[in-house]
Amino acid sequence: MSELASEPSNAVALARDGFARRKLLGILSGGVLAQSCYAVARLGVPDLLASGPRTVADLATECGADPQVLHRLLRALASLGLFRRTAPDTYELTSVGDLLRSDVPGSLRQTAVLHGEEVARSFAEIVHTVRTGEPAFDKVHGQPFYDYLAGHPDTADTFVAAMGSERVPAALAGCDLTGVATVVDVGGGNGGLLAEVLAAHPDARGVLLELPDSVRAARAWLAEAGMADRVELVEGSFFDEIPAGGDVYVLARVLHNWTDEHAEVILRQVGSAMGRGARLLVFEKFLPEEPASAGAAAMVDLLMLGMLEGHDRTAAEYVALLDKAGFEVVAVRPAADPSAEGAIEATVRCGR
Repeated sequence: MSELASEPSNAVALARDGFARRKLLGILSGGVLAQSCYAVARLGVPDLLASGPRTVADLATECGADPQVLHRLLRALASLGLFRRTAPDTYELTSVGDLLRSDVPGSLRQTAVLHGEEVARSFAEIVHTVRTGEPAFDKVHGQPFYDYLAGHPDTADTFVAAMGSERVPAALAGCDLTGVATVVDVGGGNGGLLAEVLAAHPDARGVLLELPDSVRAARAWLAEAGMADRVELVEGSFFDEIPAGGDVYVLARVLHNWTDEHAEVILRQVGSAMGRGARLLVFEKFLPEEPASAGAAAMVDLLMLGMLEGHDRTAAEYVALLDKAGFEVVAVRPAADPSAEGAIEATVRCGR
């Protein structure tokens, strides 16, 4: 009787172990899949498929690939939903693979390139980070990430484009900017957030503070958006002087790149530029208090681990950081979607 009773439990255990094994193998293959996406993005295959299905032979000839290897690569990625086989040796893009094109809104091509090159090389040394607390990127490249970008313009362009593909934080819509005359976006990338604000507020003007590579990208992007004459572009670092005279200052996806010490320096620099009545808007993903529900925010924090000195934080940790830097927090608005940015609104504390 006991032998019969043990059979179902053994079957359950085997099924459970099989599920666990498949799940872990899926996780372990993530790096291979990311590098495969990088390969087709770097070769420009998605761009070649923009006009419709093509044979592997045609694609291989145009992008300079081995036909048999390219076929195997596309077949594997088709099983994941990036491509679709329409006939023997013929493929087309899906809506997912379409995002690897270079000419579509929200393109993730440059993100795939960045992940396939700098990120992949850095995470090969992730054990160094775990042992020392130092970003693996610094060991691999011999210098911090932003210093490296300053000396490698091609990578800097890739990074700026990858960051430019990020959507403007949805939490911006919940911030009242009625009557605001000047918005200063500190570390504002390609100016996408400013362009959205100015489109909604025709009488407002913007100031964008960024490093030279990002300013060049912003100049082109804002001109295309028809906003060039409404935005002052300032080349510089937020560790140095920040433009004064703004009614609203914005730090979007900036603070999580830095340690608490450096983040405090940035906040104090912003506070020094803010006049009476000015507001600061901080947009960041908030880590949940419960690790099990961290989701996408935890994945971003993991990426930061290998690349930069910073880290993601809970809303309470951002509030504490702002308080230490001399700000009075007015409102905290977590995002309904845990993978999106929340907003914190603050003013400079009187008598700071």
